[in-house]
Amino acid sequence: MLSVNLRSFKRKLSTNRKAFRKFINTSEKQPPKGITTLLPKMEKEVWNEVDCLSCANCCKKMTPTFTKQDLKRISAHFGQTPEEFRKQWLKKDSNKDLVNKKQPCQFLNLKDNKCSIYHIRPVDCATFPHLSKKNWKLYAHVHKQNIDYCPATFKLVEKMISHYNAQ
Repeated sequence: MLSVNLRSFKRKLSTNRKAFRKFINTSEKQPPKGITTLLPKMEKEVWNEVDCLSCANCCKKMTPTFTKQDLKRISAHFGQTPEEFRKQWLKKDSNKDLVNKKQPCQFLNLKDNKCSIYHIRPVDCATFPHLSKKNWKLYAHVHKQNIDYCPATFKLVEKMISHYNAQ
């Protein structure tokens, strides 16, 4: 597993963003043959190449959406009511979703990039970056957003483009 160099990632992103978005847009409309079986295989390869703890860009630049279940679970951990927790840490975004008030995430330890509530973290965090969701068509728009922040998503799309261009 390789440490993520965010400066290098940003350079690659600026060079490839347009082509990657084009691939995602095209494949969202017409998923390439075999993509459903290819995704889990490529996801394994990606996680052998990307070390999230060396990056934590998602926690630094993005925010999860907190569900009602997340609120109950996390607020109980802190001995707060869901309302107390919400008022202290969360706000409603333009979609009326509950998200962090600030970035980086208040639960991210910036010294080691570890989550202080990892075992009870929001479901959105636990499933991020949603690489091998079975239906590519339903998650392509998520990948289009995540390539700007997540080296693992970037790497997945890069591998997919190489795979389908080689055919």
